[in-house]
Amino acid sequence: MTIPRVNRWFAALLLGSATLSCAAAQEDAPANIAGVTPVQSLPQDNGAPLRNSQLSFAQLAPPPGSMTLRGTRTTGQIEFGVRSDEVVTRALLNLSFRPSPALLPTLSQLKVYLNDELVGLITLTPEQLGKEIQTQLSIDPRYIADFNRVRFELVGHYANVCENPANSAIWLDIGKQSGIDLTLQKLPLKNDLSHFPEPFFDTRDTRPLTLPMVFSAQPDVTQQRAAAILASWFGSKTGWRGQRFPVLYNQLPQQQHAVVFATNDARPDFLKDLPPVTKPTVEIVSQPDNPYEKMLLILGRNDEDLLTTVQGIAQGELLLRGDISTIDSVKLLSPRQAYDAPNWVRTDRRTTFAELTQYENQLQSDGVQPNPVSLTLNLPPDLFLVRARGIDMDLSYRYTAPFQSDGSRLAVNLNNQFIQDYPLPPKNTTGQQLLHIPLIQGMLDKSHELLIPALRLGVVNQLRFDFDYANITISGNADGRCETATPITHHVVVDDNSSIDFSGYRHYIEMPSLRAWANAGFPFSRYADLAQTLVLMPPKPDAEQVSTLLNTLGNMGAQTGYPALRVQLTDDWATAKKQDVDLLMIGVIPKDLQDDQRIPALVDATASWLKEPVRRITPEVNPQSQREQAAESTTTISSRGPLATVIGFQSPFYDQRSVVALLADGTPRSWQLLNEAMGDSGKRGTMSGSTVVIRESGVNSLRVGESYYVGHLPWWERLWSLLSVHPFWLALCALFVVVLFALMTWRLMRIITRRRLLDEDE
Repeated sequence: MTIPRVNRWFAALLLGSATLSCAAAQEDAPANIAGVTPVQSLPQDNGAPLRNSQLSFAQLAPPPGSMTLRGTRTTGQIEFGVRSDEVVTRALLNLSFRPSPALLPTLSQLKVYLNDELVGLITLTPEQLGKEIQTQLSIDPRYIADFNRVRFELVGHYANVCENPANSAIWLDIGKQSGIDLTLQKLPLKNDLSHFPEPFFDTRDTRPLTLPMVFSAQPDVTQQRAAAILASWFGSKTGWRGQRFPVLYNQLPQQQHAVVFATNDARPDFLKDLPPVTKPTVEIVSQPDNPYEKMLLILGRNDEDLLTTVQGIAQGELLLRGDISTIDSVKLLSPRQAYDAPNWVRTDRRTTFAELTQYENQLQSDGVQPNPVSLTLNLPPDLFLVRARGIDMDLSYRYTAPFQSDGSRLAVNLNNQFIQDYPLPPKNTTGQQLLHIPLIQGMLDKSHELLIPALRLGVVNQLRFDFDYANITISGNADGRCETATPITHHVVVDDNSSIDFSGYRHYIEMPSLRAWANAGFPFSRYADLAQTLVLMPPKPDAEQVSTLLNTLGNMGAQTGYPALRVQLTDDWATAKKQDVDLLMIGVIPKDLQDDQRIPALVDATASWLKEPVRRITPEVNPQSQREQAAESTTTISSRGPLATVIGFQSPFYDQRSVVALLADGTPRSWQLLNEAMGDSGKRGTMSGSTVVIRESGVNSLRVGESYYVGHLPWWERLWSLLSVHPFWLALCALFVVVLFALMTWRLMRIITRRRLLDEDE
């Protein structure tokens, strides 16, 4: 972090002694490698900590983790990063692959590139064809940078003459059990906040963030709020990685960076000799017993100073420098508007594709068969799209023109469902389409009488553009000769000025919906800064409960992309129930609420009870009626096994407000289960309904009790929405309208006839 990456190697080389023979061995590393090869490593400092990292293709490669190289798509790649406070001293690529039995040995090869440098070549032998092969390739650590791309290229041949590059016999599968083994050595770092948030969070590290937070003792409400805001800020930086914030009292973690909160009057023992501060202060120092691990000190004269320090970090990160910075003032000016979270698609205007990109060149692709171009659309969970005519998308794109009109097309898919396709004519190299994405009602292809399934938008949606170029077919002519053509690399670009329009739709949702909470932090995330959220904590929280608070706020920061600067926090139920806010309860349900009929479950240290609906079904597949989700029974069970639950219900004080409670049976393991479930995207995806039960066996969800609605719809839209799920009543109303219209028409005709007869009599 304090020296360029290039110079780190010289620093690492000076840490030990390297012989001339060792240097020569590194320079003469063979290019052709098959089987197990000697592993090269850099000299190591015996005092610097080492760690081994095993990265599997299941983690690094696009889902499902394996990759297939073909004649028209000969390349595949994985990517990994190296933290700024570490250097790789040894790297080993473990490959598990199976080549096609139709390939010609010797002529067919697998080339391995690291950052566009050829680092390995595997020549296929007759014994390997059609069989699963395990091999290891050593990688010179000097080629490894901060961000690394390992690219695999298949040189495949199945005939000596007259080959068709698109022949299906050309393939090689690389299994997801393949991986990279790294040995990493810690580097000493300078105390410099100009690199913040490094080393506490490093964008090159693809692992979930684990950042312990240390207090001198049980933190009070203000200290908890300061830590929660900081956790949400780190969450907004981690994004898809995930985050976890263990809490420690008066002790430092082992072999980890940490954040320490301390006032002049309340400090951990290891900071007793630190001079008192006169302003809100942030400082970076080495840990007392480990110079390779850092502490981020959040200091102040009192708890309010700690809050100011955290707000200064969240709002003035770019001003931090040196080993210590003081926060003179933080002024939150204009409040944020609802639904303006940075990670969400705008609902007040058109959103351009440039605003949705997450990395450079995301809207471009190259290759004989270019890989799909994908975008993620994060939508507010309460966006009411029922009876909507569709979503308008203005699409512009550029592409390499095909040689002839051969059926090459651009296909547009949403959530893996086909929407529309467009031809790629050879005369033009640009295209512009005004696309209308159908919703709910579906679409009928009249030419084939094919019913395309209705598209349902969720919280997280994947928009994919497939540029499908027709393959070249090679064949012999009448004279027995063969004409071949070298396939060209195609370049495709979706213009970043393309846009999609979600404006004009109302916000209305059936609650409770723990799916909306688990995947988008709703309803708390309606305001990205959690301005209308109040967290109720126990009066004396233990470390697991505080950690649950930090993990929950960290998740919300990751989902919205913004820190919870305006979140409120209290341990006084009498104060909490008077405020018109959404409530997040952690660890406790107030006694005067425990008998409320709205609560579907309760978990505590002595016993747990759960309400069971009349009929348990998956609400996302078949919506439950009010009768089916009514509580049929209440069961109370005592046990020694860990149990946690998440429940959602309507606020008993304000109809448009919601309550989400995170409960556990009091054992440390139960809180661990809850935090693990919240940190696992797969388990979060299974959360839904009004009750989520978390056990060692997994996560179970159910909907029980009455539903309520949050948001606003005009009465006619509300009536239509109600009738849309009751076909009988809809048909009855339609019949009533037809009969009423017929009676009115008949009555009008009688009046007209009577007047005409009167005119004739006169």
